[in-house]
Amino acid sequence: MRAVVFEHYARPAEVRDVPDPRPAPHGVVVRVEATGLCRSDWHGWMGHDPDITLPHVPGHELAGVVESVGAGVTGRRPGDRVTVPFVCACGSCPSCAAGDQQVCERQTQPGFTHWGSFAQYVALDHADVNLVAIPDGMSYGTAASLGCRFATAFRAVVQQGGVAAGEWVSVYGCGGVGLSAVMIAAAAGARVVAVDVSPQALDLARKFGAVHGVDARDTDDPAAAVRDLTAGGSHLSLDALGSPATAAASVNSLRRRGRHVQVGLLPSPDGNTPLPMARAIALELRLLGSHGMAAHTYPAMLELVRAGTLRPDRLVTSTITLDAVPAALAAMGTAPGAGVTVVEPWA
Repeated sequence: MRAVVFEHYARPAEVRDVPDPRPAPHGVVVRVEATGLCRSDWHGWMGHDPDITLPHVPGHELAGVVESVGAGVTGRRPGDRVTVPFVCACGSCPSCAAGDQQVCERQTQPGFTHWGSFAQYVALDHADVNLVAIPDGMSYGTAASLGCRFATAFRAVVQQGGVAAGEWVSVYGCGGVGLSAVMIAAAAGARVVAVDVSPQALDLARKFGAVHGVDARDTDDPAAAVRDLTAGGSHLSLDALGSPATAAASVNSLRRRGRHVQVGLLPSPDGNTPLPMARAIALELRLLGSHGMAAHTYPAMLELVRAGTLRPDRLVTSTITLDAVPAALAAMGTAPGAGVTVVEPWA
């Protein structure tokens, strides 16, 4: 099969022929019809993920058709149209038994723990636990955009953040995750303030429901700007980018007893990121992490998509082929872009 491969971190990847994957007894192989290009893929290419072994094929947001199934799979068969969370749970550890498959203790992640979806085929583990049927009428491109960014934003805003109608929500970073969070929070009846350094990204945020946009280039203190716009601070704030500055600003944006949700990855030499804990203590803030979304919780999100309340298809601003992925992956470090880029490998 053809796939995007890199053999060294932060050095050019290339498209070349590699062996086809085979399904594990509990797994499947999916023929990739669409896959998203995500900043997490860039983090992996840069060497920020300890699970990656070189050479490597990245890609973790995907949709496609089941090509072959392992002997132990009972709920899926070749020809099924499917997508999958980027966290593939084992289904049997204590966290999975509690329904928390997104923090499975033995999770695998295509594009990180093993070769991913920037390829003609991808192997997925524990298919009966993790595969999600693509609803009739939903395109592969839309389904692929759900797997990491949109589903991650849905869990962060709704399940972890507990968004409520009428609340103020601030979103730091308006890439794919951030714009998804803006759309989801606005659909829930919240008033959203989007923060970014890109006028194009802020324009998209307004298009998807933000009532205010803060250009962080125009102020030394974006958190103060958010507090002014919200008459005291957000009830809920998300760092959808992942940097020490945006994480701290998100916490500083909150009013008393507000909730901060950290969604963006925070790579650092020692794995630690300082946060304004004095404010967290004084205002009784809640600081939460959010990590993907379990497959069994997809139906509520998919119903909102089916009803047209949520429109993840509108977030797709660029479609490229597999041959364009190496350059697009490298460019994410300096020009992350706005919206979601979907790879339709064989277009």
